[in-house]
Amino acid sequence: MRILQLHTRYRQAGGEDAVVGAERAALERAGHQIHQHIEENPASPGKAAAALAGSLWNPRSARRVIDVIDAARPDVAHVHNTWFASSPSVLSALRRRHVPVVMTIHNYRLVCVNALFLRDGVLCEKCLDNGPWSAVRHRCYRGSRATSAVAAAGIAVHRGLDTWPRFVDRFIVLSEFARSRFVRAGFPPHRLIPGSNFVEDPGPRSAAPSASRDVLYVGRLSPEKGVHVLLDAWRTAASDELRLIVVGDGPDRARLEEKAPPGVAFLGRRPTVEVMGRLLQARALVIPSVWYEGQPVTALEGLAAGTPLVLSGIGGLPE
Repeated sequence: MRILQLHTRYRQAGGEDAVVGAERAALERAGHQIHQHIEENPASPGKAAAALAGSLWNPRSARRVIDVIDAARPDVAHVHNTWFASSPSVLSALRRRHVPVVMTIHNYRLVCVNALFLRDGVLCEKCLDNGPWSAVRHRCYRGSRATSAVAAAGIAVHRGLDTWPRFVDRFIVLSEFARSRFVRAGFPPHRLIPGSNFVEDPGPRSAAPSASRDVLYVGRLSPEKGVHVLLDAWRTAASDELRLIVVGDGPDRARLEEKAPPGVAFLGRRPTVEVMGRLLQARALVIPSVWYEGQPVTALEGLAAGTPLVLSGIGGLPE
């Protein structure tokens, strides 16, 4: 089968970008022909502002996708992220060329301005039930009313036009929790099908988790990931027998390091091989997210390594 992958990379690489690469490799091993069309969200403020302004409908992205379709002649397209450099215009291009479309929904971007159902550190679903305009007042996207207005306009327009259900044949959702939210938003239930991320088998452990004193956090250091909650808990319940290892980087790193209690080490970004080695030797992996996570690759890596998980009991994580 000839499969066209469409994705817009995030400015700071994360789990979704990793999923796209892993999916391509797995499909190619299974004998499929994969053609990737990857857009880049620009890093410079000027270019990013221009791309954001075109996020409602970007005709240049659509033309690029038309050219790719005509060259690759795919049997099906698998869409991941279109925010914000691509825009929903790429879905229209696929429909004009009669290419069936499957889309994986990794977060809540289609119905929530900041994609997280999170405002000021508190869970919030106002965009889901009442439309996105309150997000402008609360500056939900990057702390700016102007950029929040752009994101809110995109949600309002495309929900009003029924853009996503009109142009996408099947949506892959990563949890029943996520499915329930998109059903509430008006997506056709029969087109929302369950799917899963996946990871490679890391091999056997050399010792049982109880033999280790290392508790791990692996991921982005940003407010929605809840590392501040983990540090508060560690300060309250810390034991000299355990140490907390924080692997990853992000905008909150300096603040988190400053408030960290004793017994916590911040390692920054580490190579994948090293991270997997640490998981195979860890006592537990903690995912303290305060937003409705989808299906974090890190959680699957922990399970594959035989490492117990300590998870926030919200969103799709309990599943």
